[in-house]
Amino acid sequence: MESIRELYRIGAGPSSSHTMGPKLAAERFRARVPQAAGFRVVLYESLAATGKGHLTDKAVTQALAPLPVEIVWSPGLRRPEHPNAMDFMALDGDGNVIESWTVFSIGGGALRDEDVSSRPPEVYHLHTLTEIMDLCAEEGMTYWEFVARHEGEEVWDFLQTVWSTMQDCIERGLTTEGVLPGGLGLARKACSYQQKAILGGAELRRTGLLAAYALAVSEENAAGGTVVTAPTCGASGVLPAVLRYLKETMESRPRAILQALATAGLIGLVIKNNASISGAEVGCQGEVGSACAMAAAAAAQLMGGTIRQIEYAAEMGLEHHLGLTCDPVGGLVQIPCIERNAMAATKAMSIAQMVLLSDGSHRIPFDEVVRVMKETGHDLPSLYRETSHGGLAKAYGERKRGNA
Repeated sequence: MESIRELYRIGAGPSSSHTMGPKLAAERFRARVPQAAGFRVVLYESLAATGKGHLTDKAVTQALAPLPVEIVWSPGLRRPEHPNAMDFMALDGDGNVIESWTVFSIGGGALRDEDVSSRPPEVYHLHTLTEIMDLCAEEGMTYWEFVARHEGEEVWDFLQTVWSTMQDCIERGLTTEGVLPGGLGLARKACSYQQKAILGGAELRRTGLLAAYALAVSEENAAGGTVVTAPTCGASGVLPAVLRYLKETMESRPRAILQALATAGLIGLVIKNNASISGAEVGCQGEVGSACAMAAAAAAQLMGGTIRQIEYAAEMGLEHHLGLTCDPVGGLVQIPCIERNAMAATKAMSIAQMVLLSDGSHRIPFDEVVRVMKETGHDLPSLYRETSHGGLAKAYGERKRGNA
């Protein structure tokens, strides 16, 4: 598996696979062809179907500016390697193609092409959580110590930057009000949720604060603000919300928060490498489901869980999101994405408490759920995998057209 730095990426929303990935691809291609007079970019399947709502065209044209860019939308065409495929073509002054590149935005802002040598180097020699857990048990290690062993001590400076970015994003989201861009007329709710939670009773306070923090990040993401992929932009509110809540209620040490981030990142890497975190490939179970697994594992660790209990928490977080579709209304990362982050944050906390009541024993291992998630995602019809052609997106569109 690659470095944890490939999972936690800092960048502008609203989508890691539809905004951050294409922007990075455009930047890399432009650097390869400095003599180009213009560009043509073909967007396939999911990238084309929801690209305008995810600002894919703006991200690409900004990266290639000031040269002219022709965007070709091809939602009905797909490549077998991945639904988020792009063809970049560099043009000379007469419009002739002088170089081309096919690349795939595979989720979380990561890219992949046919050049194996360009892929991130392998940092972890073990690839399943079962293997990692067995090694940790044998050597008396924690998951975060396993991460530090492979990443080096400099990983803590990196995770401090990640955590600082997450906290800044929460603060911006809590203090910004108004309507989110995109045309749905969706108002920000994080600020009011926090105020009501503070004034409410103990039970309302927990749910309210977790929701407020998750909404704060998700609303910032929807507005194109700077977020951390955890593991994606669309699911970026879950982990920061849980960590912020536990930091406040348990007065967790700063180092403990970074250690929880390391463990959560390890969970995310296992999912990314053995299944997918791309909504276009496996649905929202790969995004919010993965985020819930990461947050539940982090919470279990901060609350004193064993490595077995932490694995159980990750398993429950992913298991109970199996089959979750990705059907963003209007191709925007707003409905149902924003509320899903809040729901997953509250679920992650409940899961952590449940596993602490147990001894960590359970019948279905985390790695098996990861495999099932991948199979389930591939079995979902494509209209339920980030195309906005099915589910809630279809129902909303039909109602709007009926009222027109």
